[in-house]
Amino acid sequence: MPRLVAALLFFLVTAGLKSQDLPAFELTPQWLQKIESLAPSPEPGAGQPPQKILVFSLHTGYEHWAIPHTEAVVKLLADKSGLAQAEASRDISVFEPEKLQEYVAVVLNNTCPERDHRDIFYDVFRKDPEMPEAQRKSEAARLEKNLIDYVLGGGGLVLLHGGTTMQNNSMAFSRMTGGSFDFHPPQQPVQIHLAEPGHPLLKGFAGTGITFTDEPYFFKNAYAEKNFRPLLYMEVSELTGLDREFKESVRYISWIKRYGKGRIFVCAPTHNAQNFENPQFLQFLVDGMRYATGQLQVPDAPLKSP
Repeated sequence: MPRLVAALLFFLVTAGLKSQDLPAFELTPQWLQKIESLAPSPEPGAGQPPQKILVFSLHTGYEHWAIPHTEAVVKLLADKSGLAQAEASRDISVFEPEKLQEYVAVVLNNTCPERDHRDIFYDVFRKDPEMPEAQRKSEAARLEKNLIDYVLGGGGLVLLHGGTTMQNNSMAFSRMTGGSFDFHPPQQPVQIHLAEPGHPLLKGFAGTGITFTDEPYFFKNAYAEKNFRPLLYMEVSELTGLDREFKESVRYISWIKRYGKGRIFVCAPTHNAQNFENPQFLQFLVDGMRYATGQLQVPDAPLKSP
């Protein structure tokens, strides 16, 4: 009987947590018009520059319902702000060196791979039954290296939510980006705090954090090195549904960092497109992309401890 009661209580608690998921909705012109009205205006003197950014939106594993919304929002923000011309693709051939050189930055939009290898390039190559396994692995490693070399050489990289999972088992990728996705508890209201309220990339928040219904992302691998400049964080004590304990009460969910000559902007929020309806968050995304493209010079030296 005690086991039955415990199981029932667990079911009720987890069911309650799952009920906090926000409903998916279709991407419509009307919704995009709403986002455009909330998006920040161009910086003084900004026009439409000739430079381009790539929005890569392929998934081979978990499909985030907000992939099309995120892609459309990034393109809208890039256009309205005068940041760049944004082009979207789901073709891994864009990671050939000659293609990458067309862009000042690459945006990884919820690029979740299959769970077994956690390598989106390998997932594509293994669909070819004629390709030997060794070649699948070598070609996947080559494309990953192309992206790493691109950033080392000065390219920008933006990782949005599930974009942090793309090469999740690669330590080279983890060191470049600052961490690998670990897990998340159920969706819930997440209090998002500012790690450095006076930082230029956080100006849109006017010194205060925000609360999103979202998946609270935890990170592993290179995250432990804290080789990045933190921007947003959450307090572990404010979360529910965790199945483990943490020594650190602060967990970062957004940061910037240098890698070679390149710049990286990581933003774990947001799983839900509803959160794009927050103008402060839109300003944050624009400023983060401006950093990644080299248009915005801000303090980005790592802060090694929380």
